[in-house]
Amino acid sequence: MNASFSEIAGAIRRAHRIVLLSHIRPDGDAIGSQLALALSLESLGKEVVAWNEDGLPESYRFLEKGDLIHKPPAEPQAFDLAIALDTATRQRLGTSLGAIRNADRWINIDHHASNPGYGDLVHIDTGVPATGQIVYEFLRSEDLPCDLPIAVALYAAISTDTGSFRYPRTTARTFEIASQLVEMGVDAAAIAIKLYESYPKRRIQLLGEALQDTRFDANDRVASMSVTNEMKNRLGIQPEDVEGLIDTVRTVESVMVAIFFEELPDGKVRLSMRSKDDRIDVNKICGEFDGGGHLRAAGARISGGLEVVRNKVLERVCDEVTKSV
Repeated sequence: MNASFSEIAGAIRRAHRIVLLSHIRPDGDAIGSQLALALSLESLGKEVVAWNEDGLPESYRFLEKGDLIHKPPAEPQAFDLAIALDTATRQRLGTSLGAIRNADRWINIDHHASNPGYGDLVHIDTGVPATGQIVYEFLRSEDLPCDLPIAVALYAAISTDTGSFRYPRTTARTFEIASQLVEMGVDAAAIAIKLYESYPKRRIQLLGEALQDTRFDANDRVASMSVTNEMKNRLGIQPEDVEGLIDTVRTVESVMVAIFFEELPDGKVRLSMRSKDDRIDVNKICGEFDGGGHLRAAGARISGGLEVVRNKVLERVCDEVTKSV
């Protein structure tokens, strides 16, 4: 059973030292949700730290007070309360998990269908498009601080995880919340420029090379692209630079499923998969590779060489697409 907002607020009010965590390779929803809640709890007088294995990505440094988010320390620490945001499994917290010596209670706030419900207090709403929307509803429901820097962080969270309000599960309520955040002073146009029109040159160079490797299968219904360690090292690519590259091939009219493969230094391949058709459940497919996410957006990390993994995944996806059409 989902914990109520009042139960979560009660646990927060009883705690003094709180750590907020988000998943490795954080996206805008993870960072925005984490920062917004951290700032709100600081305003309550709580001692708050916010950790992410990758720290604050360069692309989100425009967020006011974003430097509150740090990489976890080498020496484990103790807390009254740990809150995981937008993180489908505990393992996805990465090195942040090992930096917690102990926490009296754990809260899990998320919107991923693959979340098994870890933690003492769990609030998972798979019907909303972003964890940032849950955080907004929580702050408003419990009358917790929500000033302009918090509003900006929440708007960035919701905008990124909805594909700028384009993806399924973007509801009338999502637009209402965005409107309320704008009424609070959020400059939607300025944030859009920061999020979608301020990419570093190296990202465009990487996209150009990746597009040359684009492959179409299953009668052009499946599109895939990949990046290698060599490409990333040569161009000086940062982890956040690869986010969203998959959207380029997803825009092809015939494509039902788009897949992005990224070679990692640890001998694994990071898989990101997007579906444009509800008949293709990429959460289920990625779950077969120990990953997960949503019906139309999911991912996994698979041990093995890039081409071996790519061929294995493509075979599975093409089979699913062929059976579904």
